[in-house]
Amino acid sequence: MDQLHLYFLLPFTPFNPSISVLLSDTTVCDIIQLSAVCGERVFNVYTVPRRELTESARKVTGFTVSDGVLSLKGRTLVLTNSLREVLVSFIAFLQMLERPLVVGHNIRRFDCRLLARALDELDLRAEFDSSISGCVDTLLLAREMLKDRDLKSFRQENLVRELLGVDYKAHDALEDVRALQALYSVLQPTPELIHRHRFTLDTMKNKPAVKAAKSKVACNPPQQRPLWEHFRKTVKLTGDKAEDALLQVKKLKPV
Repeated sequence: MDQLHLYFLLPFTPFNPSISVLLSDTTVCDIIQLSAVCGERVFNVYTVPRRELTESARKVTGFTVSDGVLSLKGRTLVLTNSLREVLVSFIAFLQMLERPLVVGHNIRRFDCRLLARALDELDLRAEFDSSISGCVDTLLLAREMLKDRDLKSFRQENLVRELLGVDYKAHDALEDVRALQALYSVLQPTPELIHRHRFTLDTMKNKPAVKAAKSKVACNPPQQRPLWEHFRKTVKLTGDKAEDALLQVKKLKPV
């Protein structure tokens, strides 16, 4: 059987007002959403960022936080879970997929570093590492595969427009990963190219120092829901696979 590919994205929120949304230092960013797709299987969860969102982050993502409650575009309340619960349920999703290859755009420089910091803070790195076969960055793949094309930008939305001929709702994490899955199917990198670009959280260059951030969010903020209910609602599974995934979540249940 061919190896499964999982496409993921971590929208991040810069929490230093003097720093642009386009950041290279992930130590000043925080996770607000984690979205992933693998074929028809979908994982999409939210967590309240632990620091105040900047004005630029609010404009780009549409998210706001008031009294520990996350809202989208100022009117739609978003159900959230703690960062630990989000990561535990994501690991369970990965384990259900039997060590997929994790694919993302510009993840080696941003998403994976942010993810590694969060996993280390919560002592979940080993569980994550054993649940995947590795990571591949489509930005680096595209730069190598399309180097002879006169592209103005290798941003994901531009690549989707150039190669698929469509526009999509960028900065919506779930739409981003669905678009990435379609983009990857068009790129069709060879196994040799994938092998050459494969990396792990441990082999990323210039891995930032891990320093736990103090939370400014209440331990039990409003609009949170039990992890088991959350996992059933956010991961589209049926039958035995759903039961197997829930068992994996329970094994990793936060203490």
